Amino acid sequence: MKKHSVLPGFGLTLGVSVTYLSIVVLIPLALLVWSTMSLSFADFVKAVGSKQVIASYKLTFGAAFLAALVNAVFGFIAAWSLVRYRFFGRRVVDALIDMPFAMPTAVSGIALTALCASNGWVGSLAAKYGSKLVIFAEEHGLDFMNIPYLNRYDGLQLAYSQFGVFIALTFIGLPFVVRTLQPALEDLDREVEEAAESLGATKFQTFRRVILPSVFPSLMTGFTLAFARALGEYGSVVFISGNLPYETEITSLLIVAKLQQYDYAGATAISVVMLTASFALMFVINFTQYLARRRK
Repeated sequence: MKKHSVLPGFGLTLGVSVTYLSIVVLIPLALLVWSTMSLSFADFVKAVGSKQVIASYKLTFGAAFLAALVNAVFGFIAAWSLVRYRFFGRRVVDALIDMPFAMPTAVSGIALTALCASNGWVGSLAAKYGSKLVIFAEEHGLDFMNIPYLNRYDGLQLAYSQFGVFIALTFIGLPFVVRTLQPALEDLDREVEEAAESLGATKFQTFRRVILPSVFPSLMTGFTLAFARALGEYGSVVFISGNLPYETEITSLLIVAKLQQYDYAGATAISVVMLTASFALMFVINFTQYLARRRK
């Protein structure tokens, strides 16, 4: 006897899924590549290989990777605290994790800029103690303070610097890691941890050999989502970065600038490079995830 499913059959479901995917993803990507094909190879290389564009690649990918890495560490700590501990204000903290989701990116950028500017609460402290740190290093003959946006007069400059880009990307990426890790930590069997400890394992050994392998695929998923989100971020970064060419200009802003100059072919060429690099990095990360799952 044939069993009837509540959902439509496989053929109809697959057809609707492929059609929706084509409309939302595949057709726009195909048009993007098609627009780029109007350029000759020499023009394409010139559009995507200028010094200004390469500088934006380095900043965008570097800041996105570092922000995702920091979020992977602190996102794990935040998710662990929310799952394993009960404390006063826990629900408030849990709700605040979703603030970057709820806030418009422009509002996030303005808030972060006001906070990290030289006269802001965090920015003033960074300027004050950064200046003291440089003076201390100079008095003791230390030469390791060759850090951009750090000097004895202005201290550490957070807003309108590469630090500002990193701060903005860290802010918008944290919820992806926390929300991806929380279900994995909630499903973790505590009896396995207790069994490991009863067999003489230390807490660090239990974490390294029992907990981390179990949640590592979810951690990598959160890292991937945070990294992908940071690559395409625009609104929150343009306010806090200062948008200085060769220094604090991200690739998304460069694409918008090309469009405003009616250089559509140049904008699509840079977009194709970003798209290709993103797919390559996502493939590497997902393949690492696959290998981690097979070892379980």
